[in-house]
Amino acid sequence: MEKAEKDRLLEELMIAYGDELLRLAFAYVREKELAKDLVQNTFVKCYENLEAFRYEAQIRTWLYRIAINECKDYLKSWHYRKVQVKDILLHYRFTTSSVEQKVMKNANDQELREMVFSLPPKYREVISLYYFHSLKIGEIAEVTRLHVNTVKTRLRRAKQQLKSKLEEGENDGQKKG
Repeated sequence: MEKAEKDRLLEELMIAYGDELLRLAFAYVREKELAKDLVQNTFVKCYENLEAFRYEAQIRTWLYRIAINECKDYLKSWHYRKVQVKDILLHYRFTTSSVEQKVMKNANDQELREMVFSLPPKYREVISLYYFHSLKIGEIAEVTRLHVNTVKTRLRRAKQQLKSKLEEGENDGQKKG
């Protein structure tokens, strides 16, 4: 593949999938600038490996796989863990807002997103890919390299956990009212 053709294809892929991959990365790292960096790394790896892509899978699925690996690699990194511990300590040290203020601040959509983000990573991943990125169960299995039944199970368990969290929230609201 010639450089000009490779450049053109990369540009098309960035236009077609850039925003989608940014949302995906953000779902993992929850920091916009970091998500942009991870998507940039995704496209760099895509460019470097375009000739190796065999077109057995959809290119979208391949890009998702690269992006997910980038996100997971970052989340496993020492830098991320070090920052997380520091942020948690600062959060507990300087948190002064009451629970009521937090509840009033969150809109329903934001509250639901927070509930999704509070799920364990293995459940958050499938919920995010299924609902926020509209991937089919088979595509999720391919992207995450899990068996279809494992994806179904995780999706079901994630829904159960979200349902429980929503019911807890409703019960808390009724007790206050």
